Amino acid sequence: MRELLADAERLLAAARALSADEAAARAEVQRALSSLRARSARADLAAIPVARLKDVTEGRLRLGTLEQAGYTTVLDVLDATPYALQLLPGIGARTAAQVRAAAAQIARAAEETVAVRVDVDRHDDAETTALLVALHRLVAAGPDLPRAVRAARTVQDGLAAPLPAARPARGRLRMLVAGRDGRRQAREAVAEVARLLTEADASGARLLLAQASVDLLRPQASGIEAWADFELRPPEYYNLLAEIAALEPDRVAAEGFLPDAVSARVRAQELDDAHRRVSLRGYQAFGARFALAQRRVILGDEMGLGKTVQAIAAIAHLSARGDRHFLVACPASVLINWTREVESRSTLKAYRLHGPDRGAAVAEWTRTGGVAVTTIDSLHRLPVPAEVGVGMLVVDEAHYVKNPAARRSQAVAEWCARTDRVLFLTGTPMENRLEEFRSLVGHLRPDMVPAVRGGDAAAGPQSFRRAVAPIYLRRNQEDVLTELPDLVMVDEWEEFSPADLAAYRAAVAEGNFMAMRRAAYAVPESSAKLQRLLELVEEAAGNGLKVVVFSYFRDVVAAVHRALDGRAHGPITGDLPAAARQRAVDAFTAARGHAVLLGQIQAGGLGLNLQAASVVIICEPQVKPTMESQAVGRAHRMGQTRKVQAHRLLTADSVDQRMLDILRDKTKIFDAYARRSDLAESTPDAVDISEQTLARRIVEEEQQRLALPPEASPPEEPGRVTRTCR
Repeated sequence: MRELLADAERLLAAARALSADEAAARAEVQRALSSLRARSARADLAAIPVARLKDVTEGRLRLGTLEQAGYTTVLDVLDATPYALQLLPGIGARTAAQVRAAAAQIARAAEETVAVRVDVDRHDDAETTALLVALHRLVAAGPDLPRAVRAARTVQDGLAAPLPAARPARGRLRMLVAGRDGRRQAREAVAEVARLLTEADASGARLLLAQASVDLLRPQASGIEAWADFELRPPEYYNLLAEIAALEPDRVAAEGFLPDAVSARVRAQELDDAHRRVSLRGYQAFGARFALAQRRVILGDEMGLGKTVQAIAAIAHLSARGDRHFLVACPASVLINWTREVESRSTLKAYRLHGPDRGAAVAEWTRTGGVAVTTIDSLHRLPVPAEVGVGMLVVDEAHYVKNPAARRSQAVAEWCARTDRVLFLTGTPMENRLEEFRSLVGHLRPDMVPAVRGGDAAAGPQSFRRAVAPIYLRRNQEDVLTELPDLVMVDEWEEFSPADLAAYRAAVAEGNFMAMRRAAYAVPESSAKLQRLLELVEEAAGNGLKVVVFSYFRDVVAAVHRALDGRAHGPITGDLPAAARQRAVDAFTAARGHAVLLGQIQAGGLGLNLQAASVVIICEPQVKPTMESQAVGRAHRMGQTRKVQAHRLLTADSVDQRMLDILRDKTKIFDAYARRSDLAESTPDAVDISEQTLARRIVEEEQQRLALPPEASPPEEPGRVTRTCR
């Protein structure tokens, strides 16, 4: 019994230590954030005229003397001492105190509302670096930290009362002097402590607390490490910062302008995160709750707001509550993205029900449960036993099933009929496509189709959303990403089509590094990358956004141009005169609404301002990391008024993945200040890895992985690597 209570005290001490360490880490973020906000607020105060002090005091102050003495802004007053103010004619101690109090009130309001931004081009900014270093400790602790903190709170709340009450049970003498009631209470308390320890062991709380404590007590990261980590996974930093800094947007906008009754119902919905491995922004948590509370809905958030993560959060909740099988139907171009996201953002297993191994995957998914991912086009022939209950069906890019006569639409309709919970995802604003929306509603809630009227759409997006609130939720970037982030980076993982895979294998055998890099576009008609690019362009068109597409290769740019049927400006290539380049950019900028500009990344990534674009698509990863940064920077720069989305198209198990693995390691050891200097920005070769070294290493690794002997080849050419004997 004594050992039992000692064990409980050790567990309680561990829980208290973790809570204290986590609170200290958050306090460090708050201190860094306060410093950054104070600096930004001072800049704002320097632009606020001193006359605004009258607004705070309802016009009671006479400010003529201050203005005549050169106090023209609120910052001037805030920086003045009471003594200096009292030296002015007509200003006594009382007036000086009132003036300073009014200025302080405006300063507090400015600090609370000031925009918090992380400028990736300012590695030398001390306040921002301090903030990222403080955030790094919490981000590096991983997605289990919030769960560990809750476990610590549960342990503390559970043991707070019974552990002191059980003290007489530590020895016979104590029990003897405790009296009859004392002994009874002590035995009951010991039983309660034993129960709580059993629960802690069953839930893995001990290991969770121990690992979280170790993570929080690691040595502080350097500024360079924090910046490098931030650029590798900015969403984790942005989400945590938004939570700690309370940067969430206006509640009405974050909830999609839903009626109060619907919003209240959604907010009351619980959201279990036991199987989720990613933190959510407030609007994302609301989206997941909306899907759960309303059961059969369309989530229509603008691209870049994390619809996939919200769907995974809803699935993870249902899994924690006992559902075992889930099904995702999506275009083939995002199938691998879904499998990767499910397994990285949750503890659930993802099964790819597509391709030659589909039968085995179906059998394994049926037996063990998890998230099955298949294509919309193959949904009609998915051999799932009727007795397998699907906890939720998710249909991504749901506007693809708008035609009721199409086989894919009929297959979705059949699955909707056999599934209680259904979530449609689409980034296309449905108020602009009323007939499509009515078709989607017909799959989910046929009873609501008559309620979808053209008049509601004509009255504006907010009126439309309120009218269809039980089934449709949409948020725009400008409504919910009010401060962070300025830049959303998305890796779009695809798989080779059979024809492209054949071209890739031939390029690997030949040792042709450049051919390997563009093999995903070898047969444009069946290219998964090109198909995904067209989907991104279409979604951007639906939102009226301008898109710039970059590739290193001229033939890839040409293939994109043909796939767009010539509906693009440019292309900007290396041999295009500077005046012609600028004319293409000017025409792109002047176009009303959606437009597309094409260019080679080495030509379009330097010297051009593309603030009109808010979507950047990079067709393949670049050998020089700074080349990608420069290309994205053409759009994500001063003068850009919208959030910028940068999509990088990648092929799994290929040269793309090998390049990212190598360059990620290289990026971590870049000297941040040299890398951000004017020389580094203008001369990528000064800091980037040798192209020939990278090419040789990747070609050899891919030849070994694919068991392809190198073909006999002529003397080495640019982009061609021959294997050397060792």
